[in-house]
Amino acid sequence: MAITQDIVATYRGPGAVMCRLLARGQREDRALAILMAGCLLVFVSQWPPLARQAHFDGQELNPLLGGALLAWVMIAPLIFYGLAALSHLLARALGGQGSFFGARLALFWALLAASPLILLNGLLAGFIGAGPGPKAVEFISLLVFLWFWIGGLRAAERPET
Repeated sequence: MAITQDIVATYRGPGAVMCRLLARGQREDRALAILMAGCLLVFVSQWPPLARQAHFDGQELNPLLGGALLAWVMIAPLIFYGLAALSHLLARALGGQGSFFGARLALFWALLAASPLILLNGLLAGFIGAGPGPKAVEFISLLVFLWFWIGGLRAAERPET
């Protein structure tokens, strides 16, 4: 299935998509590509709010974009790897029987699958600024990300039958 079809299918059932992704085999290059695509899309979502901030504060846009690039493309992937390992250890303590790869894939896929809402949030924050609309979309994006992550982690950690 194409990645866009998998993203749409994740909104219907994150566990089923995670099972399909895990059935493709343990490929760390695929997991890293999913993570980097998600981080890159989050970085792109920061462009409108940073442009707004630069305009209203009279700042240069390039340093702001450079900082966001460093944060989302260089530092965030390292944090996501650590967070995935912690989530696997927690799931293992609660009886999970998956692998570190499954936990990584669940987290990385959740980020990529939630990216359309993250991009929408960036657009709203850039065009509208701070307010209840962007805050509501930000909260919904967080809830959807957590739903995808927990649903994917449950599918990755459950015992194979």
